[in-house]
Amino acid sequence: MLDHFQRFAIYYAPHADSDFWQAGASWLGWNAQTGQRVAHPDLGIDLAQLTQTPRKYGLHGTLTPPMRLCCEPATFVDALEVLAQSLAPVGLGDLRVKPIDGFLAIVPDVQPQALSDTAAQIVRALDPFRAPLSEHDLARRRASGLTKRQDALMQLWGYPYVMEEFRFHVTLTGRLDTATIPQVRQAAMAWFGPALEERHHLDALCLFGEAEDGQFHLIRRFAMRG
Repeated sequence: MLDHFQRFAIYYAPHADSDFWQAGASWLGWNAQTGQRVAHPDLGIDLAQLTQTPRKYGLHGTLTPPMRLCCEPATFVDALEVLAQSLAPVGLGDLRVKPIDGFLAIVPDVQPQALSDTAAQIVRALDPFRAPLSEHDLARRRASGLTKRQDALMQLWGYPYVMEEFRFHVTLTGRLDTATIPQVRQAAMAWFGPALEERHHLDALCLFGEAEDGQFHLIRRFAMRG
């Protein structure tokens, strides 16, 4: 079941029957739960183009980024299940659509410290199962322009945006030019508004896998029971 996935990631993902998940699948054009493409809504913007970059990942918030494993996938899954049972669910706070670093994302108004702490705990616990980054991976990350601290974190943990650099976000678009952001943000706020009025929690570690075609699939949810 797991052998045909080339990389694995641990994400936050809303429950598949939630308004948030359904809105996100339509917005992105990809439902990672069913493994099917979804028709974009007609919102007066070119969603197919705007969401081209984040589409393959599905609606998610990164906890550990896509990584190759240094062990059998089944070993990783066992460790993930044990970890989830030790972690308590965490509230995400009030969520809003905001531009960050040139793209649109759904982010907390104020990131809860408990969320930052839990994300750091997840990274530490799962790092022993991560294969080292290749020189190509390192060069690709560095090309985006990292601070000295982010580069150090990447070498330690395989990703530059962890620990104190962690910023929870659910990516909605690729990079946008400044003139485009207001229109796209307005459309996103209207589309996701009803779902974001609800309270959302990180209550499961969601295992995603990258298939051979590059699309990510939600393999399994591990409920946090700590």
